Amino acid sequence: MRKKQVLLIGDMVSYGKIATSAMTPILSHEGFVTYNLPTALVSNNFEYKNYALLDTTDYIRQTIKVWSTLGFGFDAVATGFIASLEQARLVADFCRGLSEKGIPIFVDPIMGDEGRLYTGMPETMVDSMKAMLKVAHVCFPNYTEACLLAGRQYRSEGITADEAFSLVDDVHATGAASVVITSMMVDSRPSVVGYNASDDGHFIINYDQLPIQFSGTGDVFAAEMIVHLLSGDTLEAAAREAVDTVYRLIYKNRNAQDPYRGIPIEESLDVL
Repeated sequence: MRKKQVLLIGDMVSYGKIATSAMTPILSHEGFVTYNLPTALVSNNFEYKNYALLDTTDYIRQTIKVWSTLGFGFDAVATGFIASLEQARLVADFCRGLSEKGIPIFVDPIMGDEGRLYTGMPETMVDSMKAMLKVAHVCFPNYTEACLLAGRQYRSEGITADEAFSLVDDVHATGAASVVITSMMVDSRPSVVGYNASDDGHFIINYDQLPIQFSGTGDVFAAEMIVHLLSGDTLEAAAREAVDTVYRLIYKNRNAQDPYRGIPIEESLDVL
C-alpha cells in the first residue's frame, strides 16, 4: 500500500527539536513519507531572544518552478512559520493550486505566544498569516495567535466558553475552513477549542496542565492532528488524540533542563 506523502513548509531550526524537526519524526513514525520546503533557516528557538534567520523566499520560488517541471505531487501540505508577506503570498498561491486538486492544506500560523509576537517579529506577520489562512482546510493557532488574527484582546485570566466559540468563529471568518485553537483558558480550565466546517459544529476539550512549558509542543500537536485527520478521524477526535499525545510527551520529559530546546522526539516515540 502506497504511503501518503506529506510536504512540510516551515522553518528549519538548527538547535532544538521544534518546527519541522519535531514534526518529521512523528509523521515518519506513524507511516507517512515527509518532504520539506524551508521557509527560513533559523539558528535556534525565538524564545532565546537572540537568533539568526535566513529568509529562503527566492529558494522557494525556484523550487516550486522545478517541482512543477518535474511533476512532483503530495497528498497533504502542512505550513508553519512564514518569513514575510511576500513569502506568504508565494506559499499561499502554491497551496491554493494544490487545494484546487483536492489536497488538504493544514496551516499553523506561528507568530507569537503569551499575548505577544515572538521577539523580532514585525506587525506585518499578522497579515502574512491571514494570507495563509485563506487556503487552510484546518488551522491550528494558539490563543495568542488567534487573538492576533481576529483582532481580539488577549486575556491572560481566561475567557468563557461563549467567548471562546466567538473567537473560533472570528478566525474561521478570516478564511480557514476548520479551526482548532490551543492553549486557551476557558472557564478556568486549560482547553482546546474547535470549529468543524464539515458539520458546522463547535467543541471544547479540557485537559490537565503540567508545570513545565516546552517549546515546540504546538508543532507536536499539529503533527498528531495531521496524522489522525489523514487517517480518517473527525476533527474533534484528532484534537483529543493530539492533546493526549502532547501530555504524555511532556510528562515523559518533565525533568528536562532546557525546555526551550523542545521535546527529544526520537527518544520519546514509544508514547505515541
